[in-house]
Amino acid sequence: MSQILLSIPDESLAALHVSPSQAGDELRMLAAVKLFEMKRLSSGAAARLAGIPRTLFLQRLADYGVPSFDMSEDEFQRETRLV
Repeated sequence: MSQILLSIPDESLAALHVSPSQAGDELRMLAAVKLFEMKRLSSGAAARLAGIPRTLFLQRLADYGVPSFDMSEDEFQRETRLV
């Protein structure tokens, strides 16, 4: 697994009122949601980026105002194909 080191200003972390670990988890989730919304990642890939199960990721999309099933029929077929 790759790691990316992200430096953020101390005042930004303080404004979030969370620990650095919690901020990291939140930033991973926000990145995953945005990349999914932009159709850059599938729901499964975005869930892996967020570090949570796909079903939970799909449920949590509503917390961010992102529809969980905003996809064309072709995209839906690819996502639901049994492997």
